[in-house]
Amino acid sequence: MTLEFKSFQKLDPEDRLCDMLKSRAVLLMIFIGMCITACAESNTDFRLALAEHGGKLSWSADGYKIIQYSAKPNGNEIGIRGDNGSGITFLGFLFLISEQAPLTSEKCRDGALNSEKTGDPSLKVQSTSKISNSGNHPVSLVSYTAQARDGKVLYVVRGFAATADICGDLEFYSDSPITADDVGLKKVFTSYTLDEKYTPTFRDALLYGQILYNAKAYKAAGTAFETALDRLKQSHEADQITMKRVVTDQAGMAYGMSGDLQKARAIFENAIREDPQYPLYYYNLACADAENQDLNGAQKHLQEAFDRKANVVAGEKMPDPTTDDSFLPYRGNSAFWGFLEGLQAKR
Repeated sequence: MTLEFKSFQKLDPEDRLCDMLKSRAVLLMIFIGMCITACAESNTDFRLALAEHGGKLSWSADGYKIIQYSAKPNGNEIGIRGDNGSGITFLGFLFLISEQAPLTSEKCRDGALNSEKTGDPSLKVQSTSKISNSGNHPVSLVSYTAQARDGKVLYVVRGFAATADICGDLEFYSDSPITADDVGLKKVFTSYTLDEKYTPTFRDALLYGQILYNAKAYKAAGTAFETALDRLKQSHEADQITMKRVVTDQAGMAYGMSGDLQKARAIFENAIREDPQYPLYYYNLACADAENQDLNGAQKHLQEAFDRKANVVAGEKMPDPTTDDSFLPYRGNSAFWGFLEGLQAKR
């Protein structure tokens, strides 16, 4: 069994179909921060869940903070990297291996180690063991040494929990010796739980989509955002109208960035039918019009957007169309550009 994972992407600044102002980005990060809270419910508690497949991996680790996220476009894996500031780092992953089901913690462990040994013949297993915890699935632990990229010895303690077609992998590594007998790591793995009955929520799907968006996997991000919108309907989140507007914008822009302007347009047109007073739906349609060189459509939708500028979400402003990448190619069109300058003056 070969396992492929650990492809991290940093949370980079976002590219957008339309050039939203900083206030827009700040508003979005408030909601993403909400999703990060779902992954780290306190300063010590962490969790992972996929956007669509059931299951949740959780553990407690004192003193660690999340520094990176990762997700696969196929929806089959999510990961986080955490650090405690003193030389010990963790990697946590929840992923599917449907072709190898039914899984056990040992089966998942052995598949991962075989993959690691293929890439690093110096890997030496020092111990394996199994522990029980508060969950239904025992954790298979393994300690080993491997070679880091700089040639130094890397000390690793890794725990696996698995059932059906889903596997959890939590790895601690350091340049200094660590073992599964260390008190701090024992405490972590005692809290390490895989809940296969967990149903993904709005926040899970939103976080997954934003990780993909930041990694520029736009089409897959759009799918995850649409899943989040479906989940929002059954959620108990406060201010669902604002959340729906923000996530709908993200879904449409994700598809637009992927090149699927038809899908982006369909999302915004449907959103207008359901929520006709929100201005940025019209603005985003204008961007799509401009990308299709339809300046009449762009002018119409921009006017409709600015007619509704009073209805922006609290904390955001109308974008400046004269600085928007979608419209800059038309600076030589005096009539159209004059129209944009008139809108900008009324922002």
